Amino acid sequence: MYPIIRMGKAILSSRGQRIDILDPISTFHRAWPWDIDPWKDLNNGRIVTLFDLGRIALAQQTGLNACLIRNRWGIVVAGNTTRYRKRITMMQSFEMRTRCLGWDARFFYMEQAMWRGEDCCNHILIRGAVTSKAGIVAPQRVVEDMGHRTESPALPDWVQGWIAADHARPWPPEMPATR
Repeated sequence: MYPIIRMGKAILSSRGQRIDILDPISTFHRAWPWDIDPWKDLNNGRIVTLFDLGRIALAQQTGLNACLIRNRWGIVVAGNTTRYRKRITMMQSFEMRTRCLGWDARFFYMEQAMWRGEDCCNHILIRGAVTSKAGIVAPQRVVEDMGHRTESPALPDWVQGWIAADHARPWPPEMPATR
């Protein structure tokens, strides 16, 4: 089940705060019993869902949520890659850091990480698109509608490498038929 109460908290706690599209934010969370898998870890699917909450808070603080509502646009995840490195167990608290790295002609690129003290536990790179009835909305148009008059910084080499690798990946996937 989607964490609706947590989502409301992310939106309400971010109201009134206005930051630049490229500024990082931190949010704080706890691994509740219903977030835990049979191996007593924060479930990998729940980790990805909790990363949503960091992006929701970022969207609220940058003015993206208001822009989406004003223009009747939507937002979708168009790809991601995740690293899981350290366990988060039941009742442990953690900090989530979220930031927009930049954009290209079609997508925004964001990174997020979950930290326990000085240890990075998980890290995700997300490619997202703003959509309208006509299709994908150019990120530069979105940024300008939000009131930010900046160009995207150059995306880091590791992000550009991921974009190239993902572009080379076959679609649809070349998978054998099942019996």
